[in-house]
Amino acid sequence: MKLTIKEMTLFGMLGAVMYCSKIFMEFLPNVHLLGVFTIAFTIVYRKKALYPIYVYAMLNGLLAGFNMWWIPYLYLWTVLWGVVMLLPKNTPKFVYILVCGAHGFLYGTLYAPAQAVMFGLDFKGMVAWIIAGLPYDCIHGVSNLCVGVLIAPTVVLLKKLEQIGK
Repeated sequence: MKLTIKEMTLFGMLGAVMYCSKIFMEFLPNVHLLGVFTIAFTIVYRKKALYPIYVYAMLNGLLAGFNMWWIPYLYLWTVLWGVVMLLPKNTPKFVYILVCGAHGFLYGTLYAPAQAVMFGLDFKGMVAWIIAGLPYDCIHGVSNLCVGVLIAPTVVLLKKLEQIGK
């Protein structure tokens, strides 16, 4: 996956857009556009979408501090990327919205294994941690479903911008 200078610049900027969107929306707990961007970037850039995703993760660590909360960021968005990569290219738009929502609903469950390892939780402790976070995961999932309607327009915009650059 060799990158051109244009791609390096683009992916750096897209990762920064992800980070800025998160900061901009922090006043709304568990509401953000990260799933929208991850899915849209994956649809348009496929494997190379990992670059802006990890630029975002690194910016989070650099600007908020590399701490235990950050470690799951190394795989949380990659799970969403992987699910989208497995979908056929002609997948109906509503499926992407459902995938975005599912990622929000499952966020705490996906986060839990890292928490269990870092804090020495057994399986029961991990399940208790997941259950305690369910109200937040519900907010996360519903908000991801709502903002998921922005996936298709974001894909259209990215594809148009790609055509301009050629």
